[in-house]
Amino acid sequence: MILDATSAGVGAKNKELYAKHNKKAIFQGGEKNSVADVFFHGYANYEKGLGKQFLKLTSCNTTGLIRAVDCLDRAVGIEKVAITIIRRVADPGDYHRGLTNALQMEKAPSHQAVDLMTIMPHIDATGILVHTPVTHGHIITAVVTGKKKITKEIALDAFLKHDRIRVVSIADGFLGNASFFRYARDLGNPRGDMYEIGLWEDSIVESGDDIMFAINIPQESVTIPETIDGIRAACEMQKDRLEAVAKTNEMLGLGKWK
Repeated sequence: MILDATSAGVGAKNKELYAKHNKKAIFQGGEKNSVADVFFHGYANYEKGLGKQFLKLTSCNTTGLIRAVDCLDRAVGIEKVAITIIRRVADPGDYHRGLTNALQMEKAPSHQAVDLMTIMPHIDATGILVHTPVTHGHIITAVVTGKKKITKEIALDAFLKHDRIRVVSIADGFLGNASFFRYARDLGNPRGDMYEIGLWEDSIVESGDDIMFAINIPQESVTIPETIDGIRAACEMQKDRLEAVAKTNEMLGLGKWK
């Protein structure tokens, strides 16, 4: 099984070599969807990846966003999602982009909203993305419309049960994106990685029949669990979605804080 983490466009060229030698491969989210048999997410569409030769992951933002949306969708049913992404401009240590004293808008809808609809076609999604001069993590705010009213209690209960969502609060010191990076280092995680998304309990608010919340995306490591899910699906190690993600979670120690 090849995990192709090369720069966007290189994976598509490498695919010819993998196909020649009849190897399975998983491509990172920067490749075009056409590179793979399935655009894959462990929780949302695990079954579609079973036995496939080529899978492509969602981007870091899309991966974390789908976790939260899929969580509510399976609990109560979701009709529509509107997101705003406050996006880090580069990874730590990157020099090629440079940081400026400016916020940069992208044309709407953001690809993350479009990608969510590709994975979950029954949901109407749109979004705006703003590049920010920071390096540790993205923050996404989401306004979600359910098939029935979603109260804060319903949403919080669903989020707390999810092993890849860590519910936090401002009062506990999670003031923003950098708090998660420091917390991961304090936990002794290699490289300060976090595999979970952080979700602020303080951010969960009702707006009419809609529910709003904010999540933190640790961009360097958030897709690792879904990558392992992809290996399980492509190699048919587990046929059942919940069994597969549970094994990945156990291996990575996700949910151990509960």
